[in-house]
Amino acid sequence: MSSYAKQYGSSGEERVCHILQDQGFTILARNYLTRGGELDVIARKHDLVVFVEVKTRAKSLFDLSTVITHAKQHKMIQTAEQFLVSHRLEDVECRFDVALLESDEYGTSHLTYLSDAFQREW
Repeated sequence: MSSYAKQYGSSGEERVCHILQDQGFTILARNYLTRGGELDVIARKHDLVVFVEVKTRAKSLFDLSTVITHAKQHKMIQTAEQFLVSHRLEDVECRFDVALLESDEYGTSHLTYLSDAFQREW
């Protein structure tokens, strides 16, 4: 991955963190990594823990049907479970969100935030 791609991805994660904080969330972790996967942003507000996958693209449209595959969902769920156990978070509601950040040909970025993008029974 190029340094520009890393910087663009990081700026997308930063933007999502600011939005969540503006909504009253506390950021618990960024780029939480385990053997099984990675979670870009983890945030909490009261008894709700939100796990956010941030996808950034420059100049290309998202194909929403392929943004988060079933395999990626499975990895996110497993990683979220590990996070909850390792941080002793019990009796919390969990939600999986997806943030799509895309730049147009003029360099203007557009954010689409999909709250509760997929679910898992806890």
